[in-house]
Amino acid sequence: MSDILTMASFFSGCGGMDLGSVGGFEYLGKRYKKNPVELVYSNDFDGKISELHKKNFSHQIVVGDIKGLSISSIPSHDILTGGFPCQSFSVVAQNPKRLGYKDEKGMLFFELCKILKKRKPKVFIAENVKGILSANRGQAFPLIIEEFGRAGYHVDFKLLNASHYGVPQKRERVFIVGFRNKAHLKNFSFPTPTTINTPTPLSAVLEPEDAIESKYYFSKEAVQGLLNTKNYLSMNKGRAQNINEPCNTVAAHLAKVSLNSTDPVLKINGKYRMFTPREVARIQSFPEKYALLESKTTNYKALGNAVPPVLMWHLMQSILRALD
Repeated sequence: MSDILTMASFFSGCGGMDLGSVGGFEYLGKRYKKNPVELVYSNDFDGKISELHKKNFSHQIVVGDIKGLSISSIPSHDILTGGFPCQSFSVVAQNPKRLGYKDEKGMLFFELCKILKKRKPKVFIAENVKGILSANRGQAFPLIIEEFGRAGYHVDFKLLNASHYGVPQKRERVFIVGFRNKAHLKNFSFPTPTTINTPTPLSAVLEPEDAIESKYYFSKEAVQGLLNTKNYLSMNKGRAQNINEPCNTVAAHLAKVSLNSTDPVLKINGKYRMFTPREVARIQSFPEKYALLESKTTNYKALGNAVPPVLMWHLMQSILRALD
């Protein structure tokens, strides 16, 4: 495809979908070529995370609630992307219980539909957690697919595992792709896994242990508390990762990770520690040139919510072939 396609991004966060769609970056010694895609608009509600986006993209993100946007102010675009809020659909979000589309955050996908109806891009890509498939006893997801259809799109979806595409993380997410032209959907297929039998191990992205600051290690008291917990292994606590395999999913609350949670941690030379922000960025497949903020909390939150750029790059390749 020789023509440049314009793209508008919503719920953009730190730009994982944006970077993967545009391409032109290196990760673990491999070059992911530049795609004929130009980012012309981005929007996110979180001002702090938007600062991370601003540091890494020349395009200035629009900070604000998507419900307050003037659709007429959004430039026309060929591609729309949006990882709409997932808290309402996550299987771990049990307090409160999963409200799905009945929850205010869960209904934000309707805002994407409004934009699709008025701006009519050629294709959209939406992303959410695996739990969206079963939310509201399985009632939410068919409604979402139906609404995208009412917006004028022919839709397909699939659960993709990031570790099948060169990302050192067993991250499973649902991707929904919709085309205005039915012929484009017929030409489309989700990307073929590239590393399903040869996954990238966690060890490929870890910092040398002698370079890790002491603040990332758990205290002796925290470790002893874990060891004193009866059946802590069967309770899934202190989830020390096998560095010879892809990591378990990193999440947005890594800044508050503890050995009493189910978040992935490291146990190296008998010592437990959390991941550094740069390690999380690498686990998510962000390139070394991707700039981080001074605030560890914001880095963890932004990176934990992001779509892995390498996975998104593979998906965009499939979409470009369908549009060609």
